[in-house]
Amino acid sequence: MKIVVIGGGGLVGSRVVARLAGIGHQTVAASPRTGVNALTGEGLAAALDGAAVLVDVSNSPSFEDDAVLRFFETSTANLLAAEAAAGVGHHVVLSVVGTERLAASGYFRVKSAQEALVAAGPIPYSVVRATQFFEFVGSIADAGTEAGTVRVPPVRIQPIAADDVAAGVSGAALGTPTNGVTEIAGPERFRLDDLVRTVLSARDDPRPVVADPRARYFGAPLDDETLVPGDGAALSETHLVDWLKER
Repeated sequence: MKIVVIGGGGLVGSRVVARLAGIGHQTVAASPRTGVNALTGEGLAAALDGAAVLVDVSNSPSFEDDAVLRFFETSTANLLAAEAAAGVGHHVVLSVVGTERLAASGYFRVKSAQEALVAAGPIPYSVVRATQFFEFVGSIADAGTEAGTVRVPPVRIQPIAADDVAAGVSGAALGTPTNGVTEIAGPERFRLDDLVRTVLSARDDPRPVVADPRARYFGAPLDDETLVPGDGAALSETHLVDWLKER
C-alpha cells in the first residue's frame, strides 16, 4: 500500500515512515526538502499518485498566531483537494489532546480549526490526538522560564514518547477511517512541575522549577483536566524513567 507522510522528515514523521516502510508499505516522506510543499501545493499531485492513505504530521515553521493559521488552513485545503483528485481513501491527521480546552492559545485554536476542516472535507478521515511528548518537556521549561526560574502550573499531564506517537499514527493509517477522534497517551500521570523538574535534573539543567498556579502553558491557562486524555484513550508502554535511560 502506498502511504504519503506529510512532514515525513520530522520528529514523528520520520518514525512513521520508518515504521511503515519496515513492514513493507510503499512510503513517501513528503516535505519541502523532498520537493513536496503542502503550503504551495508543489509536488502534491505526483506524490499522491496511486496513494491509498495520506498522513499529515506536519507543523508550522512559525508559532506566531497569523502564520500558524495561514499554514494549517492553506496546507490542509491543498491536501484535501489533492487527495480528492488522486482518489486517496483515508486522511490521517495528528492533533493534540486538550485542543478544545486550550482556546486561549492561538496555536491550539488553529489545530481545532484544522480538525474541523478535515472533518468537513471529502476524504474519510481519522484524527489522532496525542498528549504532550517527552521530547518537548524542555520546550515547556524554556517557555516558562523567567529570570532563570521555570514557572509552570502544577496540573496533571500524561506525556508520551514520540516513538509511541508514531506507532499510534501508523496504526491509524493501516486501519479503516474512524471519521472521528481517537486519543493516545503515555502510561503515567505527573504534575507538570514534577515532570519538568525530573527531566531537567536528568539533563543536569540547574534551573529551579516553581509550581505556579497562575503560570500559563504557551499562553493558555490550565486546569487539572486540560492536558490529560479521556477514559477511552489508548495508553502506550514507554515510561519516563525508561525514556530517560535511553538518552
